[in-house]
Amino acid sequence: MSVEDFRPGEGIKTPGADEIKIHDSRATEPDEDFDSTLRPQTLADFVNQVQVTEQLAVFIEAAKKRGEALDHVLLAGPPGLGKTSLAHIIASEMGVPMIQTAGPALERKADIAAFLTALEPGSVFFVDEIHRLGRAVEETLYPAMEDRNLPVVLGQGVGARTVTLDLPEFTLIGATTRTGLLTTPLRDRFGVCHRLEHYSPQDLDAIVIRSAGILGVEIEAGGAAEIAARSRGTPRVANRLLRRVRDFAEVKGSGHVTDRIAVEALEMLEVDGAGLDRHDRRMLELMAEKFNGGPVGLSTLAVAMGEEADTIEDVTEPFLLQQGLIKRTPRGRVLCERGYEHLGIEMPEGHATLF
Repeated sequence: MSVEDFRPGEGIKTPGADEIKIHDSRATEPDEDFDSTLRPQTLADFVNQVQVTEQLAVFIEAAKKRGEALDHVLLAGPPGLGKTSLAHIIASEMGVPMIQTAGPALERKADIAAFLTALEPGSVFFVDEIHRLGRAVEETLYPAMEDRNLPVVLGQGVGARTVTLDLPEFTLIGATTRTGLLTTPLRDRFGVCHRLEHYSPQDLDAIVIRSAGILGVEIEAGGAAEIAARSRGTPRVANRLLRRVRDFAEVKGSGHVTDRIAVEALEMLEVDGAGLDRHDRRMLELMAEKFNGGPVGLSTLAVAMGEEADTIEDVTEPFLLQQGLIKRTPRGRVLCERGYEHLGIEMPEGHATLF
């Protein structure tokens, strides 16, 4: 890190209130904050991912007994599965504040230095989308994670010298949706690595019932089951659908969520029984009707849908692939038999030979 990374005369600048999010788990949070996030507050409240939470409970207890900071933690998995919630829970269980930022926000070495030098002893430093860190910023993390040191180069040319700043003990928690984009040196510096998986309908059902209690929504078992079944295995989607079903129940009914109200609300939202929305079905319909089930290239599909190729690849495709509705082949995307069944269309003869 060189002096050019800092503004002249200012040295290492501490982040302002608009640049940093601090969550102090040692303070009692207002009920309204808890209600607005619906986040679980303890490992015991965290539904599913039992293997992850059981291991974290052991590591946290051991660190507390030794009076040390928890080892650095890497949480991987698709969006909406609870990586940020787990980071909050870890900070809460450790009884330390959490400072939160995102990989794209750390553009210069000075940005990461400002966060690191502002940490309190034992703090949790949470970096979301950590795979999007720049190489120079990432390399600044290496000595900080291993030795709690931050080398700073002062001056230029022959007169330059390196000053090493000591950092307090801290826990870096990195969250990523793209593990493959992490460099090996960064990944190897995490002592605890976990991958979160999609949730079963039964687990989502428990989450919907819990969230309904927090929101003060009266919900029947059938209504919760309908929402859970259409939530794509993702708690974030389940909570979003619950809020919209609540709105529908308050306007179109008595506010009580029954299975009938839930079905009517979800149909209005155009979310079908498999969790597919209008955008998902449009992609399947285009592949079946315009491209004879494929194979069709991603760029062609993107133009036909009026979407960016990255949006289709990162947002739409993953769930369709998981459900076996489409398949990627060397020649392009192909609509599977299950995709035809979902659309209620008979699969053309000979189409199976494309697989």
